[in-house]
Amino acid sequence: MAAYAVCVRDGQLLLSRSPAPDGGPPEWVLPGGGMEHGEDPHDTVLRELAEETGYRAEVTALLGVHSSRRAFPRRLGRALDRHGVRLVYEARITGGELCYEVGGSTDMAAWHDLDAVPGLNRVGLVDIGLRLWRERPPSGRAAEGREPA
Repeated sequence: MAAYAVCVRDGQLLLSRSPAPDGGPPEWVLPGGGMEHGEDPHDTVLRELAEETGYRAEVTALLGVHSSRRAFPRRLGRALDRHGVRLVYEARITGGELCYEVGGSTDMAAWHDLDAVPGLNRVGLVDIGLRLWRERPPSGRAAEGREPA
């Protein structure tokens, strides 16, 4: 379980940057991450947002839920079957100052013009979060796929 924030202000989206695990180029991600044991997802998204960006925020809406399942090869011929459930919230910045996470899963945070997002090297959840934010589907489920260029 994880919780992520879509923060849009003055036509810009707040994103965190995550180094690629395979040594490739870094990827932009929605601020957020995994829940700690016993933690409420609402608290998770606010904690992660503060850790990754330096901002305090308030949750203004639950936009939706995204579920993903992937199999990863492992040694000895057995695959790892990973199922992730991600809650996507809308959040409004209420205080703090933009700063970078030290010693965490991200190394930078920045505001990006909404029109520039399709040109960024980003994870798919960024597009899912933007679709949920724009469309606000009653089901809380966004259509899959990348944002149009």
